[in-house]
Amino acid sequence: MAEGLVMAARQSSRDSQLRQLAFDGFGEPAQQAEKNGSSFSDPAFAVNKQAPIHRWVPWIAGFSMEFVRDAIGRYIPAKQGTVLDPFSGVGTTLIESVLAGHNAIGFEINPYAAFACRVKLNAYRTDLRLLNEEIGRLSLFHRYTLSNHYVVRSSPPKRFNTRSPFYSPSVLQKVLLVQDFIDTLQDDSIKDLFRLAFASTMVRYSNYSYEPSLGRRVSAGKEEILDFPVVETVEAKLREMADDIGWMRSKMPSYAVSSQVINASFFDCRPHVHSEVADLIVTSPPYLNNYHYNRNTRPQLYWLGFVNTPEDMRPLEEMNFGKFWQTVRERERIDLAFSLTDSDIADKLERLRQLHPEKGVYGGNGWANYAASYFNDCLRFAEGIKYVLKSGGAALVVIGNSILQGVMIPTDRYFGEIAESVGLTLVDIHIPRETRVGNSIIQSEVRVSKAEDTHQLYEAVVEVRKG
Repeated sequence: MAEGLVMAARQSSRDSQLRQLAFDGFGEPAQQAEKNGSSFSDPAFAVNKQAPIHRWVPWIAGFSMEFVRDAIGRYIPAKQGTVLDPFSGVGTTLIESVLAGHNAIGFEINPYAAFACRVKLNAYRTDLRLLNEEIGRLSLFHRYTLSNHYVVRSSPPKRFNTRSPFYSPSVLQKVLLVQDFIDTLQDDSIKDLFRLAFASTMVRYSNYSYEPSLGRRVSAGKEEILDFPVVETVEAKLREMADDIGWMRSKMPSYAVSSQVINASFFDCRPHVHSEVADLIVTSPPYLNNYHYNRNTRPQLYWLGFVNTPEDMRPLEEMNFGKFWQTVRERERIDLAFSLTDSDIADKLERLRQLHPEKGVYGGNGWANYAASYFNDCLRFAEGIKYVLKSGGAALVVIGNSILQGVMIPTDRYFGEIAESVGLTLVDIHIPRETRVGNSIIQSEVRVSKAEDTHQLYEAVVEVRKG
């Protein structure tokens, strides 16, 4: 525990300490807001890539730790509360909540992401002396194998199939060497840190890359990786993690905080948490952009043993927020499961449905099915928010709009209308990020009509309250 933090704990009450932790290292929320014209700081995820603990696991999407700290400091600055994230990803909200002195609850359907959350949240309890000893032993083990004709014992996951070899032969040998070493570790918490260090770096030395979806390097115009310093890369990641654990210890409050990561769908939250458990929800559900989070973590899911066969992946797809376009495009029609007065959502989806019938499954009907499935899940999401929030509690939902078949879909406004329909109060829709970079779903001439020049992707924070 850092000296300044210990002194603060001795000289002030718990409430004062929480205020200090919430704003440590950052300006007041109002000062941040002036930079982008919104009452919230920019939620863009990029800043996390260099931040302690957050930088451990590369993730394709999410929001910034600054945005979360801003939100926590603003909505529960003076008492120990509970922050809940229904779509935890790799734990930005959860980590920032415990660092600010609050209890944290997260739901996450992806076993790899849930694993990363748990490891990060519990990291400050790690025996650093033992961790550094095992990092050093990995280096010795590597040197020993280089000079003693070592034969690896581990093998790749049997059912992990890719179009071309995921690892080149030389790289695969080194990867299996790392697996052999991990198998020797006796301390479970240390073992999990090693597993996470491997999982977070494993694509870097593979013949695949994120562009942004996982695909072959050669398809992106990159050469395959024939050889790579795999062990050294894992070791460097572990030393980074060890440094960050020391930092995290210095930032943790002097009193107890709890954290819970539930590897289940938030739609099924009732068996896992009591009603009115959360003071604040800070989250970002999957956007209406057809990005396939589960398929993009196939390497980690297989190599860490969370799935063993393609059939094991199917439940993850079924639990996903909204259905993937590929799974609903051939159905005749999927309608909204609700109706909203004074809303154009039904008319907008019907307009989308009538577009380009000549394209068959690539035409408007498939995309309308996809959008209807998405908004049906928005209803379930809003009902879950109402269940877990305390009376007077707030939910901040970071969500981006979308463009399908050239049709602008204001997901933020529609979600706000859906939230109101279940009895929540729509406080405001903030736009902290007026321009966001799109993906192939916006401009692909095969899958959609090109977006009009006047159409712009943006990112919104939908603020709702209960009671």
